[in-house]
This record gives sequence, structure tokens and C-alpha cells, in this order.
Amino acid sequence: MPLFVLAHLSHHLVTALPVPLLPYIRDEFALDYTRAGFIISAFGVAYGICQLPAGWLADRFGPRILLTIGIVGVGAAGLLVGLSPNYLILLAALVLMGIMGGGYHPASTTMISSVVKPGKRGQALGFHLVGGSFSYFLAPLIAAGIAVAWNWRGPFIAMAILSIGIGIILHVMLRKRMSTRKTMTRDTSVEPETPFSPGNKRRLITVIVLSAFTMALVMSVLSFIPLFLVDTFGTSKEAAAASMALVFAMAFWAGPLAGYLSDRFGRMAIIITTCVMAGIVVYLLNIVPYGFGIYVLLAAIGTVTSFSTIVAQAYIVDHTPAKHLSTVLGFYFFGNMEGNGVLTPALGYLIDHLGFHTSFTISSAAIIVALVVCSSILWLSRR
Repeated sequence: MPLFVLAHLSHHLVTALPVPLLPYIRDEFALDYTRAGFIISAFGVAYGICQLPAGWLADRFGPRILLTIGIVGVGAAGLLVGLSPNYLILLAALVLMGIMGGGYHPASTTMISSVVKPGKRGQALGFHLVGGSFSYFLAPLIAAGIAVAWNWRGPFIAMAILSIGIGIILHVMLRKRMSTRKTMTRDTSVEPETPFSPGNKRRLITVIVLSAFTMALVMSVLSFIPLFLVDTFGTSKEAAAASMALVFAMAFWAGPLAGYLSDRFGRMAIIITTCVMAGIVVYLLNIVPYGFGIYVLLAAIGTVTSFSTIVAQAYIVDHTPAKHLSTVLGFYFFGNMEGNGVLTPALGYLIDHLGFHTSFTISSAAIIVALVVCSSILWLSRR
């Protein structure tokens, strides 16, 4: 598990940078909210699309090589981002970053589920989340510090070099610790294969749609938080970038706790509850004044996203046959990340034309509507 935590950290060292650095990039290239949204979208769309073939490849050829590409390849693309001379080349480099990183999550989740007992999977996935969230916690702080001296390009170049080095080391260490063949199957003597019955498949699809859509919309809102703080409250770009660290710091305790609670008390209730909380918190961004209240909301968003991510992945692992696990996880991460990539520029368009207040209200309502529809399907499928 320490190796998987380190792998997750190194995977996101570079991917965590675009959001906190968005005010710097926006100013250099003179972007409106819509074009600023495409910076997040360029990575997110490619990242999401590549989850599907990556999950399929991991099921057939082994996940370790995809995990390595997801770290080293992302680092190499991050170097290109930092060296981009104009907006279009920046977008192309971010697309390449998404392609390189698409295989990490289906591969890593499959590898973890293969070496952890069923009753501990939620906790294991929670600790894995800590690694990625630590990157998202560090990235705004490091980015704000380095950007003051070296502009927004410095953080990309520095974190890319570090990511490449860690990825190479992890590739060697994981080869020594576990064989690719063993990571492809779970211990079926301990846990029988979960059949894909019609009812089980319908519930699984519904949970994937609900969780992925909620996470995609919340992450799209988060993408504009630095610009929201700068343009609405007059916060400095450095403070706005650093504020994102608070969101992802919540995963340090929320990820393991979410896994533990879902292992003990079941996944579905937590999934529904986190979706309700997501809709409420997004709407409250319109009401709470700047200061302590805003930071409480950012902490709440970080807690909700941690719970939603971990419990949804654990539910998928519990209800998917081992031979299809990476493929199904690929669909989940596709919906999550592709949705984020598509919704972010759409949300930017709404903000350009309607403002932050109305756009956040629409986002909150969309989460609640999706929850009502999917909850009805889940309730009917139990009959």
C-alpha cells in the first residue's frame, strides 16, 4: 500500500496544477471564462476518453505498465505544458497529458483490489486516495510559491521532472514486489465471482452514472474556485491558488474514514448522502460571505468528493467480476473525468453569460435532479 500511495501522489503532481494556476494562465493569454474552461477541458476530455481503452488493456495485458505510463508519461507531457509558447500549443500539451494519464486509475484500483481482502477494500482505497490528494494539497502551495518567482511555467517543469523520476523508481519496485499475472485476478477461494445478473448490472450502471455525474459537476465547479475568489472577492492570485490546498487536505482523514464506514455499514447509503451534500454545498457558495464561511465550504467540498470517490469505487469492485474489473472501472473514470472535461467549458460559458450565482444554482439543481432520478431507478430495481 505505501507504494500505491506514492504512485498516486506522483501521478497527480502535474495534473493537480492547472486549476490553481488558472488565474496566472488566464492573465498571460487574456482568456475569458469559456476559454479558461477549455484549459481544464483539454486535459479532462482526453483523460476521460482514455479510461475506456486503458481499462480494457489493463484487463488483458496487465496493469503495471499502464500505471507506469500514467506517471512517467504525464510527467513528460507536463514538461511540454511548461514550455508551451501559446494557447493552442498549451491545449495540445494538456491533451497529451490526458492521453498519457488515462490508464492510471483503472490499473491502480485493480491492483489494489487484487492484494487486499474484500472486507478491507474500502479502507485500502481510502488510503490510496490520500496519495493523490496529497498532491492536490501540495500543488497549490508549491505552485503559488514557485509562480511568484518563475511564473506559472516553473511549477509545471519542476513537478514534471520529479514525477518522471518517481515513476521510473516505482516501475522497478513494483516489478520486484508483485507479478503482473497475480495482479490480474483476485483470490476467488476467498471471494466467489460476482455474476453480472440483470438486476445487479442495472444497479451498477445507475451507481456509476450517479457518482460519475456528481463528481464531474463538483470538480467543474472547483475548477473555477480560484477565479471565483479572485473576481468576486478580490482575493490575490496567490491566496486563491493556495486555497485549493484546503479542499484536497480533507482527503487525509475523509478518504480512510469513508472506506472504513462503507466497509462496516454498506456503500449505498453513503453514496446517496454524499450526493445530497454535494448539491447543498455547491448552492451555498452563492450565500456564504468571504472569510471563514467560504473556507468551511471548501473543506466540505473536499470531504464530499473524498467520500463519493472512495465509496463508489468500492461498490464497483464489490459488484464486478474480476475479469471485467478494470474495464468497468474504466467506464466509471470515463464518466467522471470526461464529464468534468465537457462540463467545465459549459460552466464557463454559463458564468460568462449568467454570472457565478446563477451558474452555481443550476449546477446544484442538476445534482439534485440526477440524484432523484437515479435513486428512483435503484429503488425500483430492488423490487
